[in-house]
This record gives sequence, structure tokens and C-alpha cells, in this order.
Amino acid sequence: MTAILGISAFYHDSAAALVVDGRVVAAAQEERFTRIKHDHGFPSHAIAYCLREAGLAAEDLDYVGFYDKPFLKFERLLETYLAFAPSGFRSFLKAMPLWLNQKLHLPREIRRELGGGYTRRIVFTEHHESHAASAFYPSPFDEAAIMTLDGVGEWATASFGAGRGNRIELSHELRFPHSLGLLYSAFTYFTGFKVNSGEYKLMGLAPYGEPKYADLILNELLDLRDDGSFRLNLEYFNFCQGLTMTSKRFDRLFGGPPRQPESALTQREMDLAASIQLVTEEILMRMVRHVHVVTGMKHLCLAGGVALNCVGNGRILREGPFEKVWIQPAAGDAGGALGVALFIWHQLLDHRREVVEPDGQQGSLLGPSFDDDSIRSFLDASGAVYHHLADPDALDSRLVELIEDEKVVGLFQGRMEFGPRALGCRSIIGDARSRAMQSVMNLKIKFRESFRPFAPIVLAERASRYFDMAGDADSPYMLVVSPVAAEQKVSVADGAAVGLDKLKIVRSLIPAVTHVDYSARVQTVDRERNPRLHRLMTRFDETTGCPVLINTSFNVRGEPIVCTPEDAYHCFMGTDMDVLVLENHVLLKSEQPASGIDREDYLSRFELD
Repeated sequence: MTAILGISAFYHDSAAALVVDGRVVAAAQEERFTRIKHDHGFPSHAIAYCLREAGLAAEDLDYVGFYDKPFLKFERLLETYLAFAPSGFRSFLKAMPLWLNQKLHLPREIRRELGGGYTRRIVFTEHHESHAASAFYPSPFDEAAIMTLDGVGEWATASFGAGRGNRIELSHELRFPHSLGLLYSAFTYFTGFKVNSGEYKLMGLAPYGEPKYADLILNELLDLRDDGSFRLNLEYFNFCQGLTMTSKRFDRLFGGPPRQPESALTQREMDLAASIQLVTEEILMRMVRHVHVVTGMKHLCLAGGVALNCVGNGRILREGPFEKVWIQPAAGDAGGALGVALFIWHQLLDHRREVVEPDGQQGSLLGPSFDDDSIRSFLDASGAVYHHLADPDALDSRLVELIEDEKVVGLFQGRMEFGPRALGCRSIIGDARSRAMQSVMNLKIKFRESFRPFAPIVLAERASRYFDMAGDADSPYMLVVSPVAAEQKVSVADGAAVGLDKLKIVRSLIPAVTHVDYSARVQTVDRERNPRLHRLMTRFDETTGCPVLINTSFNVRGEPIVCTPEDAYHCFMGTDMDVLVLENHVLLKSEQPASGIDREDYLSRFELD
């Protein structure tokens, strides 16, 4: 037996993943255990979970891998600070203590965090190499082109190459400071959202605006070439030397200073969002066409934070030259932990790779699960009122009744998802046909901005009737935005509606999951990856004639997705959620005694993201 632990830490979304004899046994982000969103500390809790899941101790590990090369990253930081000195001195002073105390001493830190039990080799892969490995090795392709895009690794901000059999090779890269991820994050910052957290809000805001600044961005901010590579005009940015993303010149170009966080959104922010989204898609399309020509491959694998841009992914699928595309569900830094572990097994140890259908990601259900006995013990100790429905048919029938009655249901079942998306095991679900559900969930359950869209889950075998899916209509990881099918749309006269007023208009027969541009971020549900959710949705379809539900992550704004029954219960009691399902236990809010959970106190625990 060969056990390999992969680690990502200290930058964004720390995580751990465990691979045993080439099979992914466990993977989880540290934030789920500490309840600190995007926790970037050492993933001690995630490592402990992975080892516990496999029944191993640190001394049983054969290899430990870290997802990037700190010395190369430190080299980039020093060269950048020197190039911009003295203007970057404040940023330099802020960064150095962590580097000098921890990041430059990672072997020592890793061995100490593993309790001294691990004495073997520690492997460091390059950042984009880890992303590439996380994209190719779990994919269903024997060979494929690989493209990775994010803010920055060591020096690379994007790369491409190919995977064949058990080998990957990255042949081309774009280098810092010219970065699509940082360009998008600059607009995230400028529109008042949090960098490395609010990019998906910017993407969701884009359909409310018009891309009136797109030409300005292309003419002033970057020099874009036919192959998708580009150079940024650094006079408009401040991320190389300062503590902000954009400069005063950026302010002047776009008519004023950045929007203050939590202030009212204006048409400017909506138009900026639409503009940078369009420019991002143009860059992505040029890149994938170039990668296709250079590699000659039929299939493409994607990873890196930019690969979470679901709208861009949809265009790549519909308009791009590749026959099939597979995207790593944990595309950001967390997925690097999985990538480095798989890289060690296949590329360094030269083990044969078996291609698995539908893929090797196991539905990305790689986190902890909890049995009925432990859940019952917690509920009894909490004084909760619950109904135990051990019969699957009885449970599904009851849930269908509640969803039909427009109840909001917190669904906690099976193993927790790895990656930023809840895929039906740590989810909040509701009736997609409801006209009120989108606003109810946003304002009373999630406590987040009203414009934010919700994603549909749809039975895979019925998806093509509801959404114009590219390829074989397989989107199990909620990573692709697709248009709503024409037969589901309703005629509307919304020419006079502007900005957030567009939200009030019903556009389809599934209005709760139809965005203002008639699109939806689709998750297809199949029997193989998530049999329990598929069974529930089949019952809902048989009862209502609709195979679509709302699915959003089980958390409130600023909180990580719930991990334990206790997390789920506190979220349930601290919001206006109507129903909580903990495996086979059903709790109705109307039956619960006073819990002692104060809503304001509960919400105050989480920093607004």
C-alpha cells in the first residue's frame, strides 16, 4: 500500500487530500472544520480527517506533497518589490513576517504539524503543475489538452500543455504580472466585492449591465493577441506594489473611485461587470482555440481559479473547438492538494493510470459523513424535535410534499463535497417553479445580495428538455452556465426594465433558477454519482412533472458550507429555513423549541465575503 498526502496552505483555501494506491480516499478544505471562510492556515483539521477516513497515522504515509514551490514564489515577490521600490515598502513589510517565519520553512512546518510522525520525503510541485494534475488525472480522457488559469502561482498565471496516459507536460505559460485572474480580481475589487471571494458575484452581476466599457478595457488596460496571451498596462493597477488592486489612473478611466463595500450598486458597477466578463470570455476563447491548434487534442481539461467562471466555461463548451471538456470541481487552490498527490503517484512513481468513467472524482463527494446514531445523539442532546424516517420511500414522499408546499429544505446527507459547490449533500433546496423562492432564499435564508442567482439541479436524463446543454448534457459539478431551453421560456416585455429591476420579471416556467439573461448554472444529477439525490428528484418529477429543483450551498453569507450535523442545525435555527434533513431525520422549524441560538449572534460570527 502506498499512501500519499497532498497539502495546499498559506495562500487561499487550504486543503488536504489523501490518495492510497492511486485512489482518492478523502479530500477537504480546512475552512469546513475551522468555520473560517477561505481559511489559509495550515490544514491540520483537514489532514486529521483524511488520515482518520483512511484509518492511517502520519507515520503510515509514504509521501507528502505540497502544491507549489515556496522559494520560486519568494523569488517572484522579491524581484517585484525591487522593481517597484520604494513604493512597495508597506506591502513588503506586511508580507515578510509570514514568509520568514513559516513559508520559507515548510518542511519543518509540515513535519511539526504532522506531530513528528512523518520522516520521509516531502515533494514540492509547481503551482500550475498541481492544477494540471488535478485536472487531467481524474478526467475520463486517456489523452487531452490541459489549460490552467488563475491569479498567479510562482511566476506562471496561465499555462497549457497535454496529458497522455500517466504523464502531463506543460509546454507554454503566461507570466506574472500579466494575469487574467488578477485582471478579473481588479474589477472585483473596484466594484466593491472581496478579492478571492467575490469574483462569482461579479459574474452574477454581469447580466444586469451592458458591456459599454469592453472596448475601453481592450484599448487601455491590455494588449491582447490572437493566441489569447496579453500584457497588462501596469499604470492602471496597484497589485504589484501596493495593498489595493487598482490605481488612481484606473479610477479616472472609469469615472470615479471604487465602490465602497456594502454600498448601493449603481449602473456603473453592472456595466463594468458585463464588460470585464465579456473581455474575459474573449480571452478564454482565443486561448482555447490556440491550445487546440498547438496540441491537436480532441479533449480539454481545465483547472485554476478562472476555471470557476461558469459563464466562460459554457462558451468554451458551446463555441470552442474541443469535443469534450472536463473541469476540476475544486479548480482553485484547494484542488492543488489533490493534484500534487496524484502527480506523485502517476508522474513521479510512474504508476499506470486507469481511465475511469464517468470520471475519477467520485462525484467530488470526498469529505466526512455522519451515521444515524451520531446524528440522533446530537439531536437528543440539543433537545431538537425530529421525525426519523428510515424507509427511503417515506422520506422522499415527505420531502416532496414539503418542497411542493414551497418550504425551504436544508439537505445534509452522505459525504461532504470537495470544492466550492454544494452538490446535493450539503445543500439548501427548493421548488424551482416558485416565483418567490429566489428572493426568499437570498434575503431570509442566505442573507445575501438580492441579485444573486440560484443554480438548478436537474435529472441528467431530462436536462436537454430544460436547458440548451452542449455536448452530452453532463454537468455534474455545477461548473457550466447554459441557456434555458426555448420551450421553458415565457414571453416578457422587459424593454423598460434596467438594472436590478430586471430581477422582478418572470422569464421561464422555472423562474427561481432562471437568471435575467435566460441562463442558468446547471448541475445534472445522475444515479451513479449521487443515487440518493437522484431518487428524491425522480419522485419529485413523478409527482409534479418537473425534474428541476433549486440547489444552493448550505450556509449563510460569509460562512463556509456546513460540515457537521451541529453546523447544519445551527444554520437551520439561525435562519428562516423551514425544514432540516439530517440523513433520515426530518426537523420542521414550526415544531422546534426555543433553541437559545440568537440569529444576530449567529450571523455576526461570519465575515461578510
